[in-house]
Amino acid sequence: MQVIGLCRFSYPALGGFQIEHDSIEQRRAFLYAPARMEERFALFEGFTLPALRAQTDPDFTFLIVIGDDLPAPYRARLDALTRDIAQVVIQSHAPGRHRDVMQQAINSVRIPSAEPSLQFRLDDDDAVSLSYIEALRYAAREHHKLLRDERHIAIDFNQGFLARPSMNGIEAAPSRARFMTAALALMIKPEVPLTVMNFSHSRLQRFMPCVIMGGSDMYVRSHNTFNDSRMGKRPMEMAPLSAEQEAHFKQTFAIDADEIRRLFRDVPPVEDSAL
Repeated sequence: MQVIGLCRFSYPALGGFQIEHDSIEQRRAFLYAPARMEERFALFEGFTLPALRAQTDPDFTFLIVIGDDLPAPYRARLDALTRDIAQVVIQSHAPGRHRDVMQQAINSVRIPSAEPSLQFRLDDDDAVSLSYIEALRYAAREHHKLLRDERHIAIDFNQGFLARPSMNGIEAAPSRARFMTAALALMIKPEVPLTVMNFSHSRLQRFMPCVIMGGSDMYVRSHNTFNDSRMGKRPMEMAPLSAEQEAHFKQTFAIDADEIRRLFRDVPPVEDSAL
C-alpha cells in the first residue's frame, strides 16, 4: 500500500485555518512574518524532520505544499533542510480553496494501484514516532477487510505527548486523545478520489469506521507561539523533561533536546500583544 503524508508549510489557503483574515494579503503577512517563520523552521527542523529521516519503514512519500509566493530565502532554506530526505516532494501552489488544493496535490502523487491508499497529515510543528509508517502499514493490513463495505476508514494512534520547545529544552505532558492530526491516517479505496484532507479530523467518526490504536507513543503535538488551534488560549501546564524522558524522546521520535535548545536559542518568545 502506498503511504502518503501531507504537510502544509505555511501555505496561504483560502479556508483551512481557525484564525481568520480579511484578505489573502493579510494571511500572507501573518504566515510569512519573520518571527513566525523563524519559529516554524526551528520546529520543522527539530520536531518534524528527524523521525522522517529515520523511519523503520522508509517506503512512503512526504508531500510538502507551499505557496507559490513563499519568499525565495525561505524556499531555499526549506530545500536545504529536506534535500537529504528522499521521500520528500515539494509542490508550490497559488492560494486556493484549502480542501480542493490539498486533494489535487495528494492525488497528483498517488500511484494507480489495486491496493488502498494510506494517507496522513502532519503539521509542520508536530512529529510522529520512528516506527509510525511501519505501524500504520501493519494496522492497515490487519483491518483492510473493513473496506469491503466502506469507502474509507480511519486509523488513529491516540497516544503521545504535547510538548513546548524553547531555548531551555522541552516541556511536555503525556497525551491520550482521539482524532488529533498527528498519527491519524485514512485508508482509502483505490477508486475513491477523496483524501485525508477532505475531512475534518475531529469529526471522522461521523463519516467512517475508526480503528483506535493505543499502547505506544506515536506522536508529539507541539504547543508554540503561533499554533493555529491554540492562539488566544491559556498555555497548557507541562513539565520539563527529565533526563530519562529526553532519552525517550530521542529514541522514540529522534527529537534531541540539546538540538532543540540550540535551535531555539535565537527564537525569542513572542508576546501576545505582538500577535
